[in-house]
Amino acid sequence: MRLSIGVTNYSWPSGPAKLRDELMGLARAAEDGGIDTLWVSDHLLQADPTAGPHESEMLEAYTTLGFLAARTERLRIGTMVSAVTFRPPALLVQAVTTLDALTGGRAWLGVGAGYHEGEATALGLPMPAVGERFERLEETIRIAFRMWDGDDSPFEGTHYRLGRPAVSPRPGRRPPILIGGTGERRTLRLVAEYADACNLFDIPDGGRTVGHKLAVLARHCADVGRRRAEIETTLSTRLGDGEPADDFVRRCAGMAALGIDHVIVITSGPWSGEKVATLAAAVPALRDLG
Repeated sequence: MRLSIGVTNYSWPSGPAKLRDELMGLARAAEDGGIDTLWVSDHLLQADPTAGPHESEMLEAYTTLGFLAARTERLRIGTMVSAVTFRPPALLVQAVTTLDALTGGRAWLGVGAGYHEGEATALGLPMPAVGERFERLEETIRIAFRMWDGDDSPFEGTHYRLGRPAVSPRPGRRPPILIGGTGERRTLRLVAEYADACNLFDIPDGGRTVGHKLAVLARHCADVGRRRAEIETTLSTRLGDGEPADDFVRRCAGMAALGIDHVIVITSGPWSGEKVATLAAAVPALRDLG
């Protein structure tokens, strides 16, 4: 089982002046601790529902990933996830391609339809109707495939028209695509058709919701003629304050039994050295979970 860290909160007690040092320390601790991927949220305003009124720092995602890329050697990096309404597809693909080239193939494309209407209203960002957002999501992924495969013939979609969808340097292999969201009719269908990974949520119901979502994904895979095992199943869960590594490993064993391959851990407030150490202590045991 893979183990990753999701960064949703940058309001460390040391204050904004030390944000650079805190983030750099987190990345190095994650890399040294055997963490698979460091994900950052792609928001312009604090969107963590557990954040307090003074926890407001939020860094632009791809600038942050570039900073992290320069300070790590093994750790994979990506957004959890980028709303397709934030950037034109060619710009998003170029950003991920650049990260992939400069990290030696460590970048993910994490993408979703977008949902945060309050953020869009506050900052003047587009927020089309839900149906249009999913159409834009599919077209964005199709454009990414075209650009990474070297097909620069004109792309004519419903929402995007590219005269020459080119990117250079092309990656040696397509960066893996994670589609965020758990909607059964649209999102999981797109996962089955296009994605390398999906992301589910740790609902405290004994695994019923996760099991159901994976069954829906399996049906979509059968419909499109794809093996479900080709899709990495990730689950976002929150590390409890003071939760021991042994307890966390037991929780992960239950997730693995449901069919989860990769656990992405978030935490209330900013990450601390103690919490990263807890995950690092769990890594050896998680490697044996399937």
